[in-house]
Amino acid sequence: MTNKKVVLIRHGQSVWNELNQFTGWHDVELTKKGKNEAKLAALLLKKNNFYFDYAYTSVLKRAIHTLHYILDELNQSWLSVKKTWRLNERHYGALEGLNKNQVVEKYGEQQVMLWRRSFNISPPPINMNDKRFPGYDRRYSQLDFNKIPLGESLETTGIRVIPYWNKIIYPELKKNKKIIIVAHGNSLRALIQYLNKIDNQEIIELNIPTAKPIILEFNEKYMPIKWYYLK
Repeated sequence: MTNKKVVLIRHGQSVWNELNQFTGWHDVELTKKGKNEAKLAALLLKKNNFYFDYAYTSVLKRAIHTLHYILDELNQSWLSVKKTWRLNERHYGALEGLNKNQVVEKYGEQQVMLWRRSFNISPPPINMNDKRFPGYDRRYSQLDFNKIPLGESLETTGIRVIPYWNKIIYPELKKNKKIIIVAHGNSLRALIQYLNKIDNQEIIELNIPTAKPIILEFNEKYMPIKWYYLK
């Protein structure tokens, strides 16, 4: 019996990736390179005979557009897509929009690495009166205003990602549905850590590149057994 597979993809390069800015929940476009990365990912999936029954993504257009390019190349633009804020990138709080090098100059490399890579340390919180606060964005109008993140660690990102996997995505996998998830570096890190039981120290070292298909494999009992980059 062949193993079950789920495809994970981080979005292609965004404008703020290129500018070396903290992006988080801010909605930015793909660069030309990012669009090409998405198309190359699709060609790799096509070469390996992947097709899908369900697609999941965040509510941020760099992930949504990456998925569109992939489905178009696979001739599956018709596929139903479920979008959820629970697959968003981690919220970088007051750092959103700031240049990473300038933040290092201000706070020091050690502190910035703690904010970026530690498991449970959140960046400085954003003020609710700040125009960057997501509570004023219509796409989050269904959320409790006071529960919208002011800044997240990898741990708190996982607290919203993992239940969505368990309640929404995993049941479809258990029905033998073929699934693709296009999301973000930290939402995918949180999911990979959970499924593969990676410890909190080891996950800090995992850096997910843009638009490189990741394969999660599950055995006949739908238990995760390994993950790897598609070649």
